[in-house]
Amino acid sequence: MTYKMRIIIIDYGAGNIQSIKFAIQRLGFEAVLSDDPEEIKAADKVIFPGVGEASSAMNKLKNSGLDTLVPQLKQPVLGICLGMQLMCNHTEEGDTKGLGIFDVDVVRFNSGVKVPQIGWNQIETLKTPLFDGVAEKEYIYLVHSYYAPITKDTIANTTYGVEYSTALHKNNFFGTQFHPEKSSEVGEKILFNFLSIKY
Repeated sequence: MTYKMRIIIIDYGAGNIQSIKFAIQRLGFEAVLSDDPEEIKAADKVIFPGVGEASSAMNKLKNSGLDTLVPQLKQPVLGICLGMQLMCNHTEEGDTKGLGIFDVDVVRFNSGVKVPQIGWNQIETLKTPLFDGVAEKEYIYLVHSYYAPITKDTIANTTYGVEYSTALHKNNFFGTQFHPEKSSEVGEKILFNFLSIKY
């Protein structure tokens, strides 16, 4: 009998959930959408997605009690896009207090660049097993108006007017500002690496 990894995508009304689920299926795994705390706690891997506006997304988390659950999770957790930003201390978007997992405040791109940043950009200074087999300056897909500055938890960075964190890591928590599910083969490799991490 083969062991079946339990992968949960946290379902709190954030967009883009189905595309993440399909990307995981392409890797040969199955993911379940859930907002059930017990099911989330029992998962082997948890993906915390997010597309939308920070304050309304945080309100949805609070309404379901997931704002207190997520920081307490012990298994590998991957926050994607807004999910990563909500794992930080605070975001300027809607003046929103975050989950405080990553010790950094999310800020808006200044007027020197087109906002939002939409499209392909490069990642570099890659660290941790999340980027095993991924070359420096590979292209990934981004859609965002806010960013996390470089911090001690930065494991990949990108330049768009300013150098900023495109991936964060602390303990069992990982975050990507980019969308691995939309980043072609490179994104699938990063997702596969996340699903392969053991704690």
